[in-house]
Amino acid sequence: MRGEQDKQLCDILLRRGSVHPEQVKEAMELQKIRPKHVGEILLDLGYVEEDLLLEALSEQYDIPFEPDLLSQVDSSLTTKAPISFIREYYMVPFKQNGAAYYVAVNDPVNLLPLDDLRILLGGPVLPVLCRKQDIQHIIDTYFDQQGENAAEMIDSITMAEEDDAEAVIHSLDHAESARDLMDLANEAPIIKLINLIITGAVRERASDIHIEPFEREVRVRYRIDGVLYEKFQVPRSQQAAVVSRVKIMANLNIAEHRLPQDGRIKIRLSGKEIDIRVSIIPIAHGERVVMRILEKGNFLFSLEQLGMDERDHKAMDRLITASHGIILVTGPTGSGKSTTLYAALQKVNSPDKNIITVEDPIEYLIPGIGQIQVRPKIGLTFAAGLRSILRQDPDVILVGEIRDHETAEMAVQASLTGHLVFATLHTNDSAGAITRLINMGIEPFLVTSSTIAIQAQRLVRRICENCKEAYTPEHESLVELGVKPDNPRAQVLWRGVGCAKCAQRGYFGRTGIFEVLVMNPHIQDLVLRGVDSNIIKREARKFGMRTLREDGAEKMFRGITTVEEILRVTREDLEEQIID
Repeated sequence: MRGEQDKQLCDILLRRGSVHPEQVKEAMELQKIRPKHVGEILLDLGYVEEDLLLEALSEQYDIPFEPDLLSQVDSSLTTKAPISFIREYYMVPFKQNGAAYYVAVNDPVNLLPLDDLRILLGGPVLPVLCRKQDIQHIIDTYFDQQGENAAEMIDSITMAEEDDAEAVIHSLDHAESARDLMDLANEAPIIKLINLIITGAVRERASDIHIEPFEREVRVRYRIDGVLYEKFQVPRSQQAAVVSRVKIMANLNIAEHRLPQDGRIKIRLSGKEIDIRVSIIPIAHGERVVMRILEKGNFLFSLEQLGMDERDHKAMDRLITASHGIILVTGPTGSGKSTTLYAALQKVNSPDKNIITVEDPIEYLIPGIGQIQVRPKIGLTFAAGLRSILRQDPDVILVGEIRDHETAEMAVQASLTGHLVFATLHTNDSAGAITRLINMGIEPFLVTSSTIAIQAQRLVRRICENCKEAYTPEHESLVELGVKPDNPRAQVLWRGVGCAKCAQRGYFGRTGIFEVLVMNPHIQDLVLRGVDSNIIKREARKFGMRTLREDGAEKMFRGITTVEEILRVTREDLEEQIID
């Protein structure tokens, strides 16, 4: 049944000229390993705009498409359905006409829940196709209608509990019993505050939440697009209750204040599964909390979508089809290494390949691939997981991170015995990865025999397209980047001036800059001779390798990012480069 519906949709899209036959073919191939409708896959791949897809679905299912939903919403109706129902099915009543209710939907295939909604509303319901982001906006508005935002919540807690402030401070400074802290942490205002902090972070696309105690206040910051922004301050009197609430959610020991603790929180928000890694450490004024937000789900990105240009993309496409060898991806924490490897795995994933990974954590679930979660507490380390994988007859292996000699040695041996190995390593640039492996105790001849390519990368913020403007750059910043001031491409650059969409930051989203070093006989000879990594890098440039700064400068010229962003993420790249 689904196959017939998908074929009919593809025929409509092709007839309308919304997609090309090759794109439909690729989506149908991906559907064999992705349990999704073909329309969703085409949308995820960026081959069709959502409005064009909804127009085609409107024709197919004879359901009207409403592109101007938000101007028609009757807020009194949105609260008539439980938020859990709206989140799960993305169905929300937004307008009434006589006894009938118009309901915004995004998936015309699954309309059975409308029967439940008809009973809840007590009248007939009429589905209307709407954009997913418009329905999400209504969900966010629903949250706002239900109560205060996080800052208002903090003010209300302070006012409501003013009489108890001394007792709460006493609980922190004198370490009350676990029972007392449990009572504080389970009070409704504290529960609501933590929920608002988390939902606010997810809504603002934050990757991390920092809760930091100081002498007079507790600061809450979000990391958005790689940069920390202060959002608000929690009264010092609430510090113990806030930290205890996080501990309860992460199944940690709320009575332990002296030792670091790590845990996890799993929540469902707006229909998405969110995995939050929690780290708590004791510092001078209490306990510091950092929560890393990971959105669980199926991965559906291509190397092009990550920002890789055509030349590097073609090189990687060729390299990831090798029968054996190691492909290393390097960079600091948070530079998108795992995302790049997921994109590569997705490219080679097919029914005739056995692909197994060992990761910490598993960030995305990829159908058709066996993924192992590292658990050091029970002895399941990267090395132990890799050792077990080799007994599973794999074709392709992904090692989340090479941290020690044992893991590095096993990865090398796996690559030399007929396996293609993807792995990450913490080094500043591609040539530095060679030195790192040798310092880990891997013989140079084994490094040259096993490694086929090393890719270094960083993430830079993208200029907000909504407030983008042209300007004439200062010579000093161009010279610092290595660009000649008289370069004709550098006379006019782009920057964001700040708007409501980007919260006045001038940036919205991120993209990658890349440095791909492909092993060749000349580079192998240099490694065997034990030369410095800077010399290896210089020689690799002669063979066509583009450095991180050069790739960043190209994206700057094309108006994707700014000179300040390139300098921010490549400060350690001190070698003189002149970018033509």
